[in-house]
Amino acid sequence: MNIAIDCTPLQSGHRDRGVGMYTKLLIEALQKYESHNSYYFFTRGQNIPKNTELIHYPYFDPYFVTLPLFYTKPTIVTVHDLIPLVFPEHFLSGVRGTLTWHYQRTRLASAARILADSRASKSDIERIASISASRIDVIPLAPASIFGQISDKTLLKKVKDHYHLPDRFLLYVGDINWNKNIIGMLEAFQRVKRQASRVTLVLVGKAFLDMNIPEARRIKSFIEQNHLEDSVVYLGGVPSEDLVAIYNLAMVYVQPSLYEGFGLPVLEAMACGVPVVVSRSSSLEEIRGPAISVDPNDHGDVARGIMEALGLNGLARKRLVGGQFKWVKQYSWQRVAGETISSYEKALR
Repeated sequence: MNIAIDCTPLQSGHRDRGVGMYTKLLIEALQKYESHNSYYFFTRGQNIPKNTELIHYPYFDPYFVTLPLFYTKPTIVTVHDLIPLVFPEHFLSGVRGTLTWHYQRTRLASAARILADSRASKSDIERIASISASRIDVIPLAPASIFGQISDKTLLKKVKDHYHLPDRFLLYVGDINWNKNIIGMLEAFQRVKRQASRVTLVLVGKAFLDMNIPEARRIKSFIEQNHLEDSVVYLGGVPSEDLVAIYNLAMVYVQPSLYEGFGLPVLEAMACGVPVVVSRSSSLEEIRGPAISVDPNDHGDVARGIMEALGLNGLARKRLVGGQFKWVKQYSWQRVAGETISSYEKALR
């Protein structure tokens, strides 16, 4: 097959976010595992070769134009989530956003096939965009191969010293949108501190440091009002190589989201051998496996899950980490590439 893939997410503000990472890893996987096909990579506005058989747009945003007015070839669109439309009261669209959604929805309806990261996202696409389930393929994502357990103590110490990390810390990696439930996690962390006073919470994600974002200001204000400044560490964005080590150094990884389209950091943490505390919600129900699960709407239950993870003795911790490691093995980019090609083939039938 001659396949054209839109690489615009690699050249925009999404490059270092999940959408950019998905695009990059998908391209690498297709070239490695499905090399018998021909791939052409373009950005918006560029002409596509005439011999192209199929076009893949790996990013969809309901409130921004990501799809062309006309499809010249059978088209595949990846929709990672429709969270702004699931919770419109928390993601205000305005008149422009509403009009854009109507446009995007019509273009999505004209796609040959749609890819979703999870069954939860597929259900939302079906319900909100009125797309038939038979046209939506669920292809779970996977951690990049760089994520794994590190035995080099010298390397771990180097990263620990570079970021001034404490000996005992909880870790969160990701964005700060409303659905991420960061304030809820901080509420739970306050309760944890009453029982484990020396534990620190480390937050990784460049949005935490951007005070132009209202949610970042809200998080900062909560930390200050509750005197948590000495117990919460902001790292901002960090290189992937360092992030692997930070996962390895953490005592517990916490994913407190109210809603997700997938939740890749959960699998990254599992691959790195850290006990995971994860919400029982949306797509996280699909990928949590043997991790400790909590109700994200109940701060006490989130605190309970964190304390359970912190209290694991050597054998229990080893059992949980081993179970998580076995679970995450089922997710691979070879599988993503193969299932994506299968969707391409369906689109051409």
